[in-house]
Amino acid sequence: MGLDLVPSSPTLRQRLDSARGAFNNIILEESAGVVGRLAPAITPCHGNLVAVDIDVSPFDNSRTKKEGIGWTYKKFDGYAPIFGYVGEEGYLANLELRPGSDHSQKGTEVFLRRTLRYARLMSEVTFLVRMDSGNDSLGNIKVCREEKAQYIVKRNLRLETPEKWLKIARECGELEEPRPGKQVWRGERYVERPGVDDPLRMVFEVTLRTVEADGQALLIPEVEVETYWTSLSDDVATVVELYRAHGTSEQFHSELKTDLDLERLPSGKFQTNELVLLLGMVAYNLLRLIGQESLREADAPLRKQVSRRRVRSVMQDLVYLACRLVRHARHWILSFGRNCPWLKTWRRVYLQFAPT
Repeated sequence: MGLDLVPSSPTLRQRLDSARGAFNNIILEESAGVVGRLAPAITPCHGNLVAVDIDVSPFDNSRTKKEGIGWTYKKFDGYAPIFGYVGEEGYLANLELRPGSDHSQKGTEVFLRRTLRYARLMSEVTFLVRMDSGNDSLGNIKVCREEKAQYIVKRNLRLETPEKWLKIARECGELEEPRPGKQVWRGERYVERPGVDDPLRMVFEVTLRTVEADGQALLIPEVEVETYWTSLSDDVATVVELYRAHGTSEQFHSELKTDLDLERLPSGKFQTNELVLLLGMVAYNLLRLIGQESLREADAPLRKQVSRRRVRSVMQDLVYLACRLVRHARHWILSFGRNCPWLKTWRRVYLQFAPT
C-alpha cells in the first residue's frame, strides 16, 4: 500500500483520541461521495423512490465503564446509535453515536436533515423516508416536507386502544378475510395537525384473529393495530408493504455489529468510539460496494441468484482469498491457485476499483 511505517496500537489509539471529532464531517461526506461515484446501482424500493431507512440499534457494552453508556430500551447497558441507510443495498449514509439512555427521537430532526443531504451525494432521486413508532413526531414530517422527500412513519398509538381502532375499522375500512378466523380491515383518514397547512394522510390496518393459523380457536380474540403517517398516494396495502420492508435494516445493523465486530466499541472515551464507528462505516460501505460489483456479471460461483451480498460473505470470498505474494522481474505479483473459483470475479472487481 506504499506505507513505510505502520503505527503501533498505542500510537494509533493516541491519534484517535487526539482527533476529538475533527474529522467526522469529512468522513461522512467522503463516504457518501465514494458511494455516489462507484456504486453499480442504488435500487429503488417503489417506482422511482429510493428508501432512506432511519433506525436506532442499541450496542451492548455491559460490564464496562465507558463514557456515555446507559440503560437502553433493550434492557442492557450500552450505546444507542442511530443509522441512516440508502437503497435496497443498504449503503450507510449517516450515523450518530448516542448515549444509551437517550430517547430515539432526541436530535433526530437534525439527524434526518443531514442524512438526506448525504443521501443526495449518493443519488439525485426522490427519497422515501421510513421510520418506526419511536420517531412518530410532527417535526420529522416537517423535515421531510421541507427536504422534498416522501415519508412513511409508523404511529405511536399512545393512549389509543385496539378496541377503539377496531370500531373505526369496521365503520370506514375495507374488509378482507385471508383465511377463516382472520379478518383484516384497511383504510385511511385525513387528520388536521397544528403547524401543518393541509391535513396529513393516515392509513391503518386492523387485524382481528379468532382462530390461529394452525386451527386453534382463541378464547379471547386478538386485535392488532398498525397505523402510519404517509405522504404517498398509493393504496393502503402498498403503503403497509413498503413500511414492512423497512425491517430489512435490521440485517444491516447485524452486519455492523457482528460481521465488522463493532458492537463493543474499544475506547473508554465517547468521541473516540464515535470516530471508530465512523471509520467502520467507511469499511462497511467499501465492502458493500465490492459485494454489489461482484454481482454485476454472472462469473461469481454462487449457488443461487441474489441481489445483495452480506458483508461477511464478501470478506470470506474476496478479501480473505488465498494467494502468495511473489517477487518477480522487479515486481510484486499476487499468485493465486490454478483452480481458484473466485479469481475471475476478484480480478474484475479489482480492475474496476483499482486506481489507474
